[in-house]
Amino acid sequence: MSAINQFRDWTFRKIHSSNLVYNTCWEDPRCDRELLELNAGSEVVMITSAGCNALDYLLDSPAKINCVDMNPRQNALLELKLASFEQVDFEDLFRLFGQGVHPEMEMLYVTQLREALPYFARQYWDKNLHFFEGKGLRKTFYHYSTSGALAWITGQYLKAQRGLYRQIRQMFEAETLDRQAALYHQIERRLLNQLMEWALNRHFLMCLVGVPRSQQLLFVEKYDRGAAGFVQECLRRVFTQQPVSDNYFWRLYFDGHYDAACCPSYLQRGNFETIRGQVRKIETHTATISQFLKQHPGQYSHFVLLDHQDWLAANDQAALEEEWQFILANSKPGARILLRSAAEEVTFFPDFVKDSVVFEKEKTRETHLRDRVGTYASVYLGIVQ
Repeated sequence: MSAINQFRDWTFRKIHSSNLVYNTCWEDPRCDRELLELNAGSEVVMITSAGCNALDYLLDSPAKINCVDMNPRQNALLELKLASFEQVDFEDLFRLFGQGVHPEMEMLYVTQLREALPYFARQYWDKNLHFFEGKGLRKTFYHYSTSGALAWITGQYLKAQRGLYRQIRQMFEAETLDRQAALYHQIERRLLNQLMEWALNRHFLMCLVGVPRSQQLLFVEKYDRGAAGFVQECLRRVFTQQPVSDNYFWRLYFDGHYDAACCPSYLQRGNFETIRGQVRKIETHTATISQFLKQHPGQYSHFVLLDHQDWLAANDQAALEEEWQFILANSKPGARILLRSAAEEVTFFPDFVKDSVVFEKEKTRETHLRDRVGTYASVYLGIVQ
């Protein structure tokens, strides 16, 4: 491996081992829940990310959800959300994770939230309450974390392009899909100009949003413009093929907050009591998937792996095979395994996986077309035989 690639990999590891990376999940839980078919008997193992989707899954009343992440800061964020559901009312919850700002965060934390947190989460939030205080240049929690910092920088750049910013706002407010698509086509060239193309193809920027070098190479191999070409294809699909009226993913990174009419299900008032009564079904674990399954063997019904196997396939084939061995050894017959990839076709499944797992194609293809995020090239739903 060349010195420059060693440095790039070191940069990625450094960012991910030292920071909160994701302040919100970038996988559409509406599609997930349709594919997973969770029920009262479901026991789930999933990667934590920002914890949003685990909370959404509670609306299907599974028996238990184990949230597993190598980054303890991601688990600390989910623990703060769990404590908020149990300790505060809906208005305070929405100020925290809907608006991303709470004017009395310190008092709320000290009097109601802190003692409800496990020690590791308490240590983290003792030092980072300012994320929610609305002071300084970054006015909302959603402009913190590495991905949030990038969203803030991008937002500042767009606001400096006054005409462009206004047109983007008009696109989000368009009343018809035809009008929305027409506005997008008007701004695409300015939105993805040479400066943005240069920035999107920088390794450091991709690290901020959690894209390792192995996934970046997939962009370079397929698109003449590299990551910029991939982003262009994603944006076209999202903004010209489906209405953005309920697309809280992209609205969040444009506005820096949610609103009551466009937010995740876990932040909708009508779901508050349902989720509140079930948050103890969620447990967090700071570990890899393999470590968790080694320490907590069982017969699990669902696995949600996000896209981390792209990295394993390119960097640690032995760990990839070990993970699959642990998954299959700890799966009920009929267990569902959901994963995403930056590649249009995954070729890294070991032969023993292909012998034991049937990958559903028709339904995943159909839901992928309705995915409101649009930043993954493929989705796989495996069913254990």
